[in-house]
Amino acid sequence: QVQLVESGGGSVQTGGSLRLSCVASGMSIRYYCMGWFRQASGKEREEVSTMVAYGNTKYTDSAKGRFTISRDNTKNTLYLQMNNLNPDDTAIYYCALQTGAYCSGNWAYWGQGTQVTVSS
Repeated sequence: QVQLVESGGGSVQTGGSLRLSCVASGMSIRYYCMGWFRQASGKEREEVSTMVAYGNTKYTDSAKGRFTISRDNTKNTLYLQMNNLNPDDTAIYYCALQTGAYCSGNWAYWGQGTQVTVSS
């Protein structure tokens, strides 16, 4: 059974940083596309960043220059380093995995989410 478990969320002030982690179990993430999504209260879920199996990354415009996605295949863990946070980043953050090397949009597995709250 595949499970994704996020951690690292919390409350920070504007300009602060957080590093989210997503530990996978039940399969190796080495060969698969993974991504981070977020959903703010009253809004639709949006894609924040994705990483194909071989390392290429993609970011939403609001994350570019502030967020960095990375993975440690030896730890079966996906990360999202978030710097210079602002209140618009407040949301529940989810990690997800596709059962393919490239990110095609078919997300097969999701974590339970971790709350990020940024105060002004």
